[in-house]
Amino acid sequence: MSPVPFDEFMREALYGEDGFYTRPDGGHAGRRGDFLTSPEVGPLFGAVIAKYLDAEWIRIGRPDTFTVVDAGAGPGTLARSIMAAGPECLDALDYVAVEVSGPQRERHPDGVTSQAVMPTDLIDGVIIANELLDNLPFRLAVFDSGWREAYVSIDDAGARSEMLSGPFDPPPAQLLPSATLGARVPLVEQAAKFVEDTRQLLRTGSLLVIDYGVPLTAELALRPWRDWLRTYRGNERGDHYLAAPGSQDITTDIPFDQLPEADAMRTQAQFLQRWGIDELVAEGKRVWEAQAARPGLEAMKMRSRISEAEALLDPSGLGNFLVAEWRAARTAD
Repeated sequence: MSPVPFDEFMREALYGEDGFYTRPDGGHAGRRGDFLTSPEVGPLFGAVIAKYLDAEWIRIGRPDTFTVVDAGAGPGTLARSIMAAGPECLDALDYVAVEVSGPQRERHPDGVTSQAVMPTDLIDGVIIANELLDNLPFRLAVFDSGWREAYVSIDDAGARSEMLSGPFDPPPAQLLPSATLGARVPLVEQAAKFVEDTRQLLRTGSLLVIDYGVPLTAELALRPWRDWLRTYRGNERGDHYLAAPGSQDITTDIPFDQLPEADAMRTQAQFLQRWGIDELVAEGKRVWEAQAARPGLEAMKMRSRISEAEALLDPSGLGNFLVAEWRAARTAD
């Protein structure tokens, strides 16, 4: 088999016929899944996103149909939390949960439109991509007397190995002029294309991207590559990325300077605080204190907001994720 660029290997490993996300018992988020995302921490994350959605609905004129596209919706955990929060825009809400995995689509809640591909019609609303871009296939650049592209080859016995192409000519603009031998960076053209194409679906509204990443590509070149090129299975770090394709997730920190320039970018902690997480936690404390003597289920849920907030705002974890916003590129008719 001829060597293929890393992004082709990754696409087959994750989304091919026997890919990690497409096989019947494929990977998924959750405490019993392969990785934990913010919506799985608890309903507080979705409650804050609901406040953001209300603000966007009001900003674009309270349209009768307010479409929210959840790109990479997994089993629909975020959708459940948003609708349970009872946002002001609920009566206008048309929630579209996009997920490539058939088994995960089967778990989507009632009241959403569940589909495998992104919509093509223009919408007035918000497109959310929570921890999606890190799973879009990316190329790998490796420094070896110049920046070279990593390819994956498979020998007659099925063993996989990595080989390098000749130097980029010219190298991508975000790469450092020089680096230590073996330094690596991801080249996330498909993530950049997703942002550009998805933004074009918005007649009015915003694209909201939440992911682990760094502002500058150069930061990744200076870090050990195993810090940011990771695999996961069963909520634990997996094996080398070439090992057993289809059995584990492959993911990267996103270098946000390779994406179209955002209209706003914050850490997840800053974003959640901007949209009222502190107020929701304070409400939870009040309800718990009022019912602590004989707490019911609602009081227990309110009390859990404290621990959920700690996880979501953790500066060494989820709180340090980056949140980027792009306003609609089109002018409303």
